Amino acid sequence: MRQDVDFYEVLEVDRSASQKEIKKAYRKQARKHHPDVNPGDEAAEQKYKEISQAYEVLSDAEKRQQYDRFGRQWQQAQAAGQHGAQDFRSFVYQQGGPGTFADIFGEIFGEMGFDIGRRRSRQAQHQPQRGQDIQQKMPVAFAEAMKGADKTLALTIADRCPECDGLGGKASTCPTCGGSGVSQQAGGILGFASPCPQCQGSGEIITESCSKCRGGGEVTRTRNISVKVPPGVKSGHKLRLAGEGGRGFRAGPGGDLILEVRVQKHDFFQRDGNDITIEVPITFIEAVQGASITVPTVNGKVDLKIPAGTNSGQRFRLRGQGAPRLGGNGRGDQYVIVNISAPKRLTRKQRELIDELSETWEENPRASLPEGL
Repeated sequence: MRQDVDFYEVLEVDRSASQKEIKKAYRKQARKHHPDVNPGDEAAEQKYKEISQAYEVLSDAEKRQQYDRFGRQWQQAQAAGQHGAQDFRSFVYQQGGPGTFADIFGEIFGEMGFDIGRRRSRQAQHQPQRGQDIQQKMPVAFAEAMKGADKTLALTIADRCPECDGLGGKASTCPTCGGSGVSQQAGGILGFASPCPQCQGSGEIITESCSKCRGGGEVTRTRNISVKVPPGVKSGHKLRLAGEGGRGFRAGPGGDLILEVRVQKHDFFQRDGNDITIEVPITFIEAVQGASITVPTVNGKVDLKIPAGTNSGQRFRLRGQGAPRLGGNGRGDQYVIVNISAPKRLTRKQRELIDELSETWEENPRASLPEGL
């Protein structure tokens, strides 16, 4: 398996995803990439292996906690920690090369801030932390994508419990590490600090379950959010609303809400980039004699001249009548495809005139066709 994969990206879930969301995402991805569904596809088989390993780790609360804390090195760090400080120092040296333990730990543990200094570890644990970004798909009507709109989105998410700040209950100082989050070990010339085994490096332990979230650390939150949809937006475009994501930790700022636009299909208009296409029926008489007809566009109705002798399927261009370019830099074009509509019912007089016309008709439109193979 590739070493640079992110388990959350593999399952296409947020880092704050619940176990239910992780399980649902796993089933979806597994069905799509299963080797039985993709026989002989090595890429699909590799993807399935990544999905299986990602689910194995993220579905296990303890493994997920280690993965969130240590990243790609979670297995090595866990194994090295079980063999003592001396082995773990060797692991750090092999992973990071020569240098201070503080430098290497900063690279491995990132924002968790585990350090050989007890004081720095304590400070890192109690600093405000930014909330998680939340991604959500947002349906947008075709007309809203063309003209822009101010929408109100009712959003329901699983978010950090405001009662316990996501801890799951009432916290008190860890008696093992005294709140530092690290366990000091001696060995060789240098002493070495590893995450406290009782509090897992947090410096605190939960002594009483939160009544609001029942110890889960998450509650469902519903709120209305105002969203401005710009004219010309396309499916896949992402709108970022700063601070509207998950709650921050210890009064930290909220994360961002990232809305992925999904433009709904229209019954008549079809979009290709910034160009619009529509099929319009015309009568046999309009095709033969020519005519001026009114056709709809995304900007309203316009007149279109149909020349005499127009064939069914012929395509006409209306410059500047397409979708607006995102950012306000002009518009695309609209293409009108005309289809000749044959009458289903004729009056006696109309049929007599058609019969009279057919007697004088000499052109054979199939004259150039071959007789066969």
